Amino acid sequence: MLLKPNLDWNANQGITLPAVQANIACAEGLLQVEFLVEEPLDCFRAEVQEDNSTSWEDSCVEIFLRNPKNPAEYFNFEVTSRGFILAARGTNRQNREKLPTDALTKIKRAKQLASVAGNLICWGMTVTIPPEIFGLETFEDISLEGNLYKCADKAKTPHYLSAFPINTEKPDFHRPEFFQKIL
Repeated sequence: MLLKPNLDWNANQGITLPAVQANIACAEGLLQVEFLVEEPLDCFRAEVQEDNSTSWEDSCVEIFLRNPKNPAEYFNFEVTSRGFILAARGTNRQNREKLPTDALTKIKRAKQLASVAGNLICWGMTVTIPPEIFGLETFEDISLEGNLYKCADKAKTPHYLSAFPINTEKPDFHRPEFFQKIL
């Protein structure tokens, strides 16, 4: 699946945007999302140094998923190009509860070494989420709704891409009403 920019958002206008491909699969009972990113150097930022920090400020890929056990709640998994993660749950943007460290260690992150080609930096991230994060035993026979994102709020050139359209005036990823079936 290709992530696309909302060109109605001022932040995405008049700039060269990243190209992002995402693949979602369920393998051996785990949810796996692989991102391949190719972005202009001025879109790239890698400053975050720890988990449950401000990952969205860096070059970051994000997985937002409605909780299959409690559809009023959704999870966000935001992973920087260096593999630092912010993971939280809640019903909206304001009411987020960060996942504890023991839960974060169960979420595997495998990064592809970044490479530079001309004015582009290419990197990849595979995020593997176990069903127990959602209180499930398996993802089999479970339908998952959500959205996938790419951003870098504090890059020299901020940008915002999503797998499914978000019809808002400005970038806002915490909008579960725009989630669609992803698995």
